[in-house]
Amino acid sequence: MDDGATKTGSGAISGEAAEGALAYLAELSPDLRGAAILDADGVVLAASGHPDRWREDAAALFGAADRADEEPVEQVHVGTEQGEVFALRHAGLAAVAVTERFALASLTFFDLRAMLRDLAGETPLRTFAPQEGGQSPQRRSGGEG
Repeated sequence: MDDGATKTGSGAISGEAAEGALAYLAELSPDLRGAAILDADGVVLAASGHPDRWREDAAALFGAADRADEEPVEQVHVGTEQGEVFALRHAGLAAVAVTERFALASLTFFDLRAMLRDLAGETPLRTFAPQEGGQSPQRRSGGEG
């Protein structure tokens, strides 16, 4: 039975947890235009916009970057006149984010890495609460319940 969850090295990640993580990322990053979280197989767990488009674009972006060296890349940053693209792989997950121009790369990568690290933890549903009553989720520490 498929419950919408995907496995990482430390547990299952539900679409609900991924959606909560994306909502939290949007709350943290006012320059964010859109983002997606994917599993190691390229399956979109959560996305702003059309999931198939995010899957295809993330695969193309990582594929192009991976061809530059013998090892797969961990992170990609592309800046254009219209905006910036950030992509990061961590703990069997990937995140791709599109921001306004001049977003701080170090802060954006920090937020993406922290989000993926929390999702890949043993209790992702306890880290990111799902949206309730139209309100953005509040991040909870992994130890609270």
